[in-house]
Amino acid sequence: MKRIERPANDYDEQLLPLDEQICALLKKRKELANHPGSPSDEMIATWAAKYGLFEEYLQALFGTMRMEKFFKTRVEPSGFRKYLQVVKSVEVDERIYSLTVIRQYENASVIQLHIDWDEIEEVPFQGHHNHHFELTIGEGYDCRMDRGGGSTGHYTYNFVVSPPVPDDIAGLELVFKEFSDHLCDQPTGLEIRMSIE
Repeated sequence: MKRIERPANDYDEQLLPLDEQICALLKKRKELANHPGSPSDEMIATWAAKYGLFEEYLQALFGTMRMEKFFKTRVEPSGFRKYLQVVKSVEVDERIYSLTVIRQYENASVIQLHIDWDEIEEVPFQGHHNHHFELTIGEGYDCRMDRGGGSTGHYTYNFVVSPPVPDDIAGLELVFKEFSDHLCDQPTGLEIRMSIE
């Protein structure tokens, strides 16, 4: 997520101790919560009335707290080095999930998950283009879905992985988990595992 431009500095220095306490509470909340979620609408309404705040303001505040991972500094691939050929596929529910190539950059790898299905199928691809996949490789790798796109019969999701995976990818295991929302709160139960020999 791109940094938001800040207005001219009209900050009241008297707020420093209070703002630092807010940061400390955010850290404590993050450490305590396995899955942060958001307070119920009833609780937000109670707090809004108790503290003289707008409900929508509190909902936006708690909603933003749930999106912390989207504010993380992102590695943008640069310095293309080579392609790593991968021929791996898994069939689940008449769909083929495949990897064909990993693009290697100096600072990252780009992995594409391809999904193919019968084009004649009249039912839309179960809203897959509205779904989100999360990739995990193992400790030490930051994986983020960069984008996805496709058309009838085919869809591709791009993942940026940093640091880059080794050029010798034998033994690498990739796990793609599907979610029906971009915050990854609602897993669909679909998990695609690919082990590279």
